[in-house]
Order: sequence, then structure tokens, then C-alpha cells
Amino acid sequence: MKRTLLIGKETHDVELLRQDGVARLIWDGVEESLDILEVEPGSWSVIMGGKSVDVRLDTARNPDPDVQAFRATLYDAPYEFALQDPRKALLAAARGALASGGTLTAPMPGKVVKLLVKEGDLVTEGQPLLIMEAMKMQNELRSVSEGVITKVTTSEGATVETGSALITVGPKKA
Repeated sequence: MKRTLLIGKETHDVELLRQDGVARLIWDGVEESLDILEVEPGSWSVIMGGKSVDVRLDTARNPDPDVQAFRATLYDAPYEFALQDPRKALLAAARGALASGGTLTAPMPGKVVKLLVKEGDLVTEGQPLLIMEAMKMQNELRSVSEGVITKVTTSEGATVETGSALITVGPKKA
């Protein structure tokens, strides 16, 4: 399964595949064969590119339930990193775009299945605005703030690209 690896401010696309007893790591599009052996719970011996490294992983606390945080020890040096499902990252970015009003944009290519609001509607925090189908999954995009729908720039059945403007939420008028 593909994941986004977060190390400090750096992000990398990673995928670990196992097939017929062979492990492969795809890191930012570059594939490497791996030999992985768990020597004790939470500790692995990893051989990649002819180099051997001992890896110890401990789960770290993270307030975001969509992100798995870890502490790793490699060559006796500690590292902290996190793994995130890229689909959840895109949806979180779309939700964040409306945190203080603004334009909701498509977090990924897809199809608008159903519009749940129209211009002039008052919306509350957490209220569904539209349903979008992407990667064979339906996603409900919700408002993360209170406000009024000032513009709807899409329609039901429309195919949209990543970043396409969908709905604009403005401040609630007094």
C-alpha cells in the first residue's frame, strides 16, 4: 500500500511490497529489493543495496488519527517519522482550505456525485457540502467552518481535476 513518509518537513512517496517471499521498497519511484528479518519484536535486520542495517521501531504518540507516527533507531541514531495514507492527506488539505472560509477545491481527480448545498445556503461546521467519487470511493467533503455558500462552481455529474474550484464559503453576514 502506498504511503506518504514525513520526515521533518520532507515528504516521500513510499510503498513496501511483498510477493513470493521477496520484499521490494519503492521510494519516490525508485525500486529496491530488500531482505527483511524480524530478529525480535520491534527489531529488524534489513539488507538493501548490499548494506545491512538494524532497525528498531517504536510507535510514537500522534494527535492526528490519520497519521501513524514512529521512532526508529538506525545505526544507533534516533529518527522520528510518520506515515500517512495519501488519500487522507488530500482530503485533509481540502478540509483545511475551508477552515476560515475560502474556496473548496477538488483534492484529487474525480466526479461530483451529489451537490448538497446551493448559493446562499448557511452552513455549519461539519456539514456535508458535496459527495465526490474518486479512486472508486465516495468521499463526503464537509465544511470545517460556519458561513454562507457564496459560489458553486461545479455541478452534479461533473468530472473535476485536482485543484478545480468547487464551492466558495464566505463569512456569515450579521
